[in-house]
Amino acid sequence: MASARAADAPDDRPQGDIDDELIGLDPDDPETRAFAEHLGRMKQQPPSFTIEGTVAGVGQFADSANRAGGLRRLTAVVVVGLILLGVLISVWYYLGTLVWVFFS
Repeated sequence: MASARAADAPDDRPQGDIDDELIGLDPDDPETRAFAEHLGRMKQQPPSFTIEGTVAGVGQFADSANRAGGLRRLTAVVVVGLILLGVLISVWYYLGTLVWVFFS
């Protein structure tokens, strides 16, 4: 006899190739669902040599940083801050050179 929950929410369960990885695990368990989502992210390989692939990679980094906590989150924030600082310094020097060339 099937449960009413399985009939009401078929989208909550892992589908496709991931089903083979989860044989013997309870599909209603939140940890199993989280593991299935993790496997789905690991198997997803967008092309990194395109703009779309690069943007998707940045999006994945942001998602993983938002899921992280403690020291990992702090490390992600520091990495992003250093990248933004490098971009800001580069733009500052470029604008300074531009102003010096045109107005001196």
